[in-house]
Amino acid sequence: MQITSRFTIAVHIITAIDYFKGMYRVNSEFLAGSAGVNPVIVRTVIGMLREAGIVETRRGAGGAELKKPLDKITFYDIYMAVDSVNEEEGLFHFHEQPNPDCPVGRNIHKALGARLKAVQKTMEEEMKKVTVDDVVKETRRAIMEESAQTIESESNADIREEK
Repeated sequence: MQITSRFTIAVHIITAIDYFKGMYRVNSEFLAGSAGVNPVIVRTVIGMLREAGIVETRRGAGGAELKKPLDKITFYDIYMAVDSVNEEEGLFHFHEQPNPDCPVGRNIHKALGARLKAVQKTMEEEMKKVTVDDVVKETRRAIMEESAQTIESESNADIREEK
């Protein structure tokens, strides 16, 4: 269950699908341009999100759409969709071969195992509390602030030109 960049790419994809719906055809090439990654990576992540019931896609002119409301998609849902590869491995991956002749090497897994599982469980519980809706709202707020600053800068430039 190690967290990869697929997680943040998935959040980016979901946010972009919501933001650009009705404005553009939101397909893998469009989303790849937004995320700054290869379209193959986007298609892979979208496939995982589709299997999890978070997005739906239509071939051709359709593009991607959200299948669930934003406030019903948690970080945990995304994490499980794109990064839950091996339940046994867990979030933390132990180094494979500590020295069995060393007292620390022989016992480090025993000392760390339960603690790391507890940390992972706590993280997962926190992820269940955060929805993509939170990210989308913050992204929209940042876009609005950015637009306001651009308008203000352009107005100031016009005033300077008039002088």
